[in-house]
Amino acid sequence: MREYGGYIEFEYFSGREYHADAIALNSGRHCVEYLIKAKNIRKIYMPYFLCDSVFLVCQRLGVTVEYYHIDINFDPVFDKTPGDGEWVYVVNFYGQLSCARLEKLKEKYKNIIVDNVQAFFDKPLPGVDTCYTCRKFFGVADGGYLYTNARLSGELERDLSYDRMEFLFGRAERTASEFYSQYVKNNDLFETEPLKRMSKTTQNLMRGVDYERIRKIRTQNFSLMHEKLGAINKLKLTVPEGAFMYPLYIENGAEIRKKLQERKIYIPTLWPNVFELCREDELEYDMAKNILPLPIDQRYGKEDINEIINAVLCIVKK
Repeated sequence: MREYGGYIEFEYFSGREYHADAIALNSGRHCVEYLIKAKNIRKIYMPYFLCDSVFLVCQRLGVTVEYYHIDINFDPVFDKTPGDGEWVYVVNFYGQLSCARLEKLKEKYKNIIVDNVQAFFDKPLPGVDTCYTCRKFFGVADGGYLYTNARLSGELERDLSYDRMEFLFGRAERTASEFYSQYVKNNDLFETEPLKRMSKTTQNLMRGVDYERIRKIRTQNFSLMHEKLGAINKLKLTVPEGAFMYPLYIENGAEIRKKLQERKIYIPTLWPNVFELCREDELEYDMAKNILPLPIDQRYGKEDINEIINAVLCIVKK
């Protein structure tokens, strides 16, 4: 029975989700789980250069995993033809794989899953299974989107987000460091959380996002960084629409990361598990160690971006 009166809850938004036509699930990794179950996938070829979340999903569901290498342009170095029940997991790193490049990979491998976790604003190719996450681009605690022609039978339970929001509200009013442990705890939660539909709270928040404003800011900030740092970057980059972060691949990146932290510029090591999978003389090991994913998101204007750029250049010149 519906409740009437009492205190007013969180405001409801009337906008449209950017990926309103996708299946709305509780996280990006659960998009992969959905595909595995809906398409009866038995084996996935995935890049070494990737966090272990997809591997853990495969391990839990009994799916065989075989790794492949990438080159410095983030293209797969992989010549096998997938058999029945086998799929190639293609990651659109930092939004650097264009539609044309993804189409060629689709033609080459036939069965591919595109990971657009770092390319939220890239629309999917027609007929290509494509996964997205919300948490890497927006202030939400969970949520993912999946484009696929496959459907699971039965109704999925809807997720609940109300008890995961404290670290987001905390950072809005205080400092990130005070709530960092809660942020980590929330990330770890999805290792055991079952596949569910996106929560009402997250879906409501995603309807309230000004996507065009955020896309524009992220694109401009990435472009400014590339203009000032492109000359020292070992990566040959294009400027993606609504970029994730600016990947600065540079010698001694690990040491520069520490010095930036002293200036309260926090640069993550995105995939530390790569250090266990790869040898020190392999490209992926060096990229995981020395790519600095610099922040370019909607919280920052031109002045902020220039401050980060100047900090990097000051450290590099010493």
